[in-house]
Amino acid sequence: MRPDEPNKPNKKLERNNVFAANKKNIKNGNNFARLVGLLTILLVCGSVAYFAHAYFSAMSSVQQAYRGTGKTSQLISQKKPISILILGVDQGIEGRHDRGNSDTMILATMNPQKKEATMTSIPRDLLADIKGDGKGEGRYYMFRVNSAYQIGGSKGATRTVRALVNTPVNYYMEVNMKALESMVEALGGVDVNVPFTFTYHTHFKKGKQHLNGKEALDYVRMRKEDPKGDYGRQMRQRQVINDIVRKGMSVNSITNYRKILKVFAKYVKTNLTFDDMLSIAMNYRSCTQDIKSGYIHGHNVWIGSAAMQVASTKELQRVSDLVRSSLGLKKEKLRNQETRQNSLQQGLDWNDPEDFRNYVIYDKDSDTIPWDGN
Repeated sequence: MRPDEPNKPNKKLERNNVFAANKKNIKNGNNFARLVGLLTILLVCGSVAYFAHAYFSAMSSVQQAYRGTGKTSQLISQKKPISILILGVDQGIEGRHDRGNSDTMILATMNPQKKEATMTSIPRDLLADIKGDGKGEGRYYMFRVNSAYQIGGSKGATRTVRALVNTPVNYYMEVNMKALESMVEALGGVDVNVPFTFTYHTHFKKGKQHLNGKEALDYVRMRKEDPKGDYGRQMRQRQVINDIVRKGMSVNSITNYRKILKVFAKYVKTNLTFDDMLSIAMNYRSCTQDIKSGYIHGHNVWIGSAAMQVASTKELQRVSDLVRSSLGLKKEKLRNQETRQNSLQQGLDWNDPEDFRNYVIYDKDSDTIPWDGN
């Protein structure tokens, strides 16, 4: 019988001899013992029913969010290190109703052997060689990394990040930013350490603070008042995500599983199967004990009339080495379109974070002819 079918008692329930006692052996003084036994049986049956319902509800929710091939991953079943690209997309936020850009990009790794995880934020304005969804590749070239999602969806964003740091990106999880508020509410709030006092719809005071869903969304979206700009916002995003992961992986969160699964089904798209997620929850839990977080440090530049950020080759190599090491891979010298463009620049001081000199993007087929944008 499927869990969604009503219970149709078409058979008479027969007595189970394991639990049935011989009337000759029953004594009046055993009433308390029999009561305890009955309560134990009811508790076991109730627990089985509860977790069975939780299991099938979870499977249904993940199936709604699933956008993959349906095959269980060998990497996860074999408890291998994995990488997941987390995309926070901004549809419906601040008036947006199109596909939009990826407001947040975080490359996460989980290594159950080392019992560690990494979270590397990728600045939204970072210059990158944009990869589409694999179709019409020649139409795209160098632009802000967050535009990869608008051009090629999760597939385009995954391919762009993979080429940017020369590392496998095994899975993606696309989260509508609306989900953050609901997810935090379902978990009973999150705890963060506010770096400085500021107001963005909500007033935040420096120091430890417990945030509800709306406050958490305001906390991660503010950028202009942060002295560190987008880097400061990325740090706050990682704070909230860290606490969501911590609470989500705890046993206490089972009491709110219905709310969490409802949010997941409505706002999350992923190529992780239900079995993948179940295996991660069971076998990768130790990774949350040591989460190393950071970001790609960008250099402020002007490209024509547009202000963007460019990461030096040294910085991109650092991040590539970090992620590959976390995945148990050998380090490789980074050679991509980003490092090529860096090598062609003249007079750019990479050691000066305030240097706003012109950065020239050169044509794909020339080291001397600037790209005309076509």
